[in-house]
Parts: sequence; C-alpha cells; structure tokens
Amino acid sequence: MELPLIVGVDGSDSSLVAIDWAVDEAARLRVPLRLVYASRWERYEGAALPGTLDRPSEQVMAQNIVGSAAERARRRNPGVEVSAESLPEDPVYALLREGRNATAVVTGSRGRGELVGLLLGSVGLGVAARAECPAIVVRGDKAGLHGQHERILLGVGDPATGAEAVRFAFREAESRGCALDAVRAWRCPAHETTDHPLLADAPERYHEEQASARLDAVLHEAMADHPDVKVHRATAEGPARKVLLHRSAAADLVIIGAQRRHGHFGLQLGRVSHTLLHHADCPVAVVPQSV
Repeated sequence: MELPLIVGVDGSDSSLVAIDWAVDEAARLRVPLRLVYASRWERYEGAALPGTLDRPSEQVMAQNIVGSAAERARRRNPGVEVSAESLPEDPVYALLREGRNATAVVTGSRGRGELVGLLLGSVGLGVAARAECPAIVVRGDKAGLHGQHERILLGVGDPATGAEAVRFAFREAESRGCALDAVRAWRCPAHETTDHPLLADAPERYHEEQASARLDAVLHEAMADHPDVKVHRATAEGPARKVLLHRSAAADLVIIGAQRRHGHFGLQLGRVSHTLLHHADCPVAVVPQSV
C-alpha cells in the first residue's frame, strides 16, 4: 500500500495553495492524500461539557477547515483518495508524527495568523527542519506553482548525505515527464595547499573538475535506474544557496538534501536550505538523509 501524502491545512490562503499543489502531486504519484489540521484548542478552550450540545468555537472552526479542505481537494481531482482529520495538538509535532509513515509532508509557506512580513511560517520551518520524510514547502510564483517550466532542479551535495535527495528528484522528474537539472556548486578557496598540479596552474579548472566528478558519482546509479529521465548536468561557481536560488526561477520544484542526526531534536537546516525555503521562486523539497 502506497504511503499517503500529508498536507498541513489551517484555512489560510497559503494552505489553499498547498492543497491544490498536493492534490496534483498525489495524482502524479498515485498515492492517497491526507489532510491534517492541528491546534491545541482543547488546551485553551476546554472540551464541551458532558450532556450539552455546545462545542468550543475552535473545535467548530477546525471541523470547518478540514471539511472545506477535503471538499476543495475532491473537486480539484475526484480520482484522488482524500481523507481529513483535525487533531488537538501542536501542529509541528502532529505533522512530524504523521510524516513517519508518509510519502512526504506538504505545508504552505505561511500559516494563518503569521506576521505579514514573515517569509516562512513557523510550522513550515519546523517541519522542514525535522521531518523524517521529504518535507515540501509550497511557495513561489505562478509559473513554478503550476508546473509551467517542466523542469526539476536538484542541488547535488556529497554522495554520503544526498543519495535520498537524488532518488527523490529522479522519481519526481519521471512522474512529471520533465527534465531534471542537476547542479553542483563549487568555489575556489583563497588559500589552500595540495600536490595536485592543476592547483598551481589553474585552480578554477581543478575545482570545476572535482565538482563535475562528484556530480557524476552521485548521479550514476540513479540515471541507470531511470533511463527515461532527461538529465542536464551542470557545475556552477559560487555559493550553493545563491546558485540554486537564481536557478529556482526556471524550475517547478527545487530539491535539496538535509542531514538528520539521530538523537538531535533541534533545527537541522543549513544556509542553503534556509535561503531556498524563504526566497525560492518555486516549491522547495527538503529530503532527509540519516547520518
């Protein structure tokens, strides 16, 4: 049985965009869609008194939110299996738990009640930082949200920490029938010593060749497993966060890997992840790799 695609919903405009995107994604992957609204309403308002018909206002709102979200999802694609539930608990905790048995967890870029100037909501950030499955923050311009570029962007990291992200990217490109742009950024340190002859004569060429070799090593197995995916490999000089942010303007989804250290419960996101989650012009998928 295919694991469901989990979507965090809260009635905000950003949440509605995430629902639409997730319905299309579930249809492509042929997996069920599970809508989850979580809030600690019981903690603040208490349960309805026994023997009465009154319900706390937050409970009524929660049921309205999940009901409307489910109706919206079914209208968008009646062929997708949809379920919905409201949970009286912290939304980040609830989505992290749901993500333990999920294809991916999807959130909007900013939730209901978030500050207007906030670039990324606390729920989206918390889930992306700690989820055990791929976490997707739906953001960006209309072209990226609607898949008009027909390109997936993969930021290629080290083989030991990015294998899951590579597999996820190839699956996405295959399900969409689109091209995959695999990019490895490189930089030339100001001061370094090595016995390699190219470093003395052409340091830029040396670092570019190293990036290209690592790119080939990471992609080799996945390319063999997905021969129908058209892959564009590229190396680019500069900070990875700037390289990928610039290229996100021509992508429908940008995918990056993230390390997950067992027993570490704090935020586990680097500068590249933070930059893309806050500023990318298309949805962002953070794919964990346990180390």
